[in-house]
Amino acid sequence: MPERPGSPASARPGVAGLTTAAAFKPLGSTSAIKSPSWQRPNQAAPYTGRISNSAASSGAVGPATSSVGQPQPSDQDTLVQRAEHIPAGKRTPMCAHCNQVIRGPFLVALGKSWHPEEFNCAHCKNTMAYIGFVEEKGALYCELCYEKFFAPECGRCQRKILGEVINALKQTWHVSCFVCVACGKPIRNNVFHLEDGEPYCETDYYALFGTICRGCEFPIEAGDMFLEALGYTWHDTCFVCSVCCESLEGQTFFSKKDKPLCKKHAHAVNF
Repeated sequence: MPERPGSPASARPGVAGLTTAAAFKPLGSTSAIKSPSWQRPNQAAPYTGRISNSAASSGAVGPATSSVGQPQPSDQDTLVQRAEHIPAGKRTPMCAHCNQVIRGPFLVALGKSWHPEEFNCAHCKNTMAYIGFVEEKGALYCELCYEKFFAPECGRCQRKILGEVINALKQTWHVSCFVCVACGKPIRNNVFHLEDGEPYCETDYYALFGTICRGCEFPIEAGDMFLEALGYTWHDTCFVCSVCCESLEGQTFFSKKDKPLCKKHAHAVNF
């Protein structure tokens, strides 16, 4: 029988059996999903699984997807732009709206020149000479119309997103709103895991809920081959003789002070 932690230091034989990590579940079940504290009221709890392109599929985890969206005024990656005012001079550019020569002050936006009176919102027709604007599907909209008709809503704060959009759990989020509940850092496009409906970055998830290989001290992930011996869990490639590094998977092994040994070195080494 394999030796358990705290057993005498004498060498005792055992046999390690290999297991596929496809059925392996980290410590702490993710099957029970509760509505997270930051989830919108009366909304269905998110699905547990791989998140990619805003779709979920059971049995794995994956990265959230990011798309350039419509930024909050505080966002540094805002898509809201402002036209540059150019005083009258020797330049006589062509107006992007009417294709006529501009004689006098003009605006520059999106690499084009405009008569100030013709740089207007495609919806409300108000001038955008002194306010922010956003380009959407080839048309220009003032910031207010863009927010009203096009900007998605954040799944956490329920405010309109005017910057980079994170698509995860079939919802859209501000970068600053979709964060790891343990460390509070934005997850962005990185792999994340759900535990009780809450997102965790990969580092914190394995630190809190994962199973660590006794040999390499790295997490045992889904799909990894692993085995249990000496009261610990090991990658199949990590369960080797502590002296000669010969694989002990499926072999009779001995242990001294929780260190696995092959038959050859079971009695020849003192720890």
